Amino acid sequence: MVRVIRHTVRVNGITLAYEDFGGVGRPLVALHGSFGRGAIFARLAADLAGRVRVVAPDLRGHGHTGRAPSYTDTDFVADIAELLTALDLGPVALLGHSRGGIAAYQVAAAHPHLVSALIIEDVGPIMRTPEIATPILDVRGWPDRAPTKAALAEAIRAEGIPDPTYFMQSAIETDGHWRFLFDWADMMAVQTGGLGDWWPTWLASTCPALVLRAEHSSLLPATLAAEMVARRPDTDLVEIPNAGHWIHDDAPAAFAAAIAAFLYRP
Repeated sequence: MVRVIRHTVRVNGITLAYEDFGGVGRPLVALHGSFGRGAIFARLAADLAGRVRVVAPDLRGHGHTGRAPSYTDTDFVADIAELLTALDLGPVALLGHSRGGIAAYQVAAAHPHLVSALIIEDVGPIMRTPEIATPILDVRGWPDRAPTKAALAEAIRAEGIPDPTYFMQSAIETDGHWRFLFDWADMMAVQTGGLGDWWPTWLASTCPALVLRAEHSSLLPATLAAEMVARRPDTDLVEIPNAGHWIHDDAPAAFAAAIAAFLYRP
C-alpha cells in the first residue's frame, strides 16, 4: 500500500488540490482526464512503488480543487506549470490521460524546462470531427446526485454509459446523498476547450515521449497514433490490448509496466 497525502497549493488564482503518493523514485506528475480526479492514479502509484513517486493533481473543475471561472487550454497550462514550479522536483515526467494528455503536451511545448518526459494516455493531436467520431461526451442535464451510490451509478447507466466506474471514482457522500465532485456544465466547457488541431503543439517539444493507445480506443485511431510517432522524434508507441479509453482502469498492470519500461529504458 502507498501512503497518500492530499495537499493544496495556490496557483494561477485558484487553490489546487493534489495527491502525493510519496515514496522514492523518479517523480511522475499524472494528469487525469475530464470527469476524473488525481485519486484515479492510486493503483498506478501502488504498482510503481519504490521506482516512481506519483503526484496527481485534481485539475480545475475536478475533485477537491473545485470550480473555476474558465476552462481554457491556457488555464490548464498555467495551472500545471505553476504546480510543477511549486513542487520543485526538477524536470518531471508528465503523464496525461485524455484531456489531461492534451494539457501535458501543451505544458511540454510551452515550458520545456519543467518536463523531462511525456506519457500520453489514449489521446492525440486531433480532437474534432470528422477525424474523431465523438470528440466530446454531451453530458448537459445529466443527474448530479442521488440518495445512494448505487442509485447514482444507475442514473449514469441510464444516460448510455454501460460501466460508470470512471465517473463513480469522483462520487462522494455528503449531507445524506451521493454527488459528483464536478459540475456537468463545467465538464462541457473542459471538453470543448480541448477541441482542435494540436499538431503544432504536439511537435513543439523534444523530450522523450511515450504514446499509450488502447486497443479499443474511441479517441485515438491507430493511424493517428502511428502518425504521432512517425512525425515526432524520440517517441514510442505501445498499444495496450483488451483496453478501452481508460487504460489505467481496464489494464492497470500493463499500463504500469509500459510506463516503468519507458521511464527506465536503457
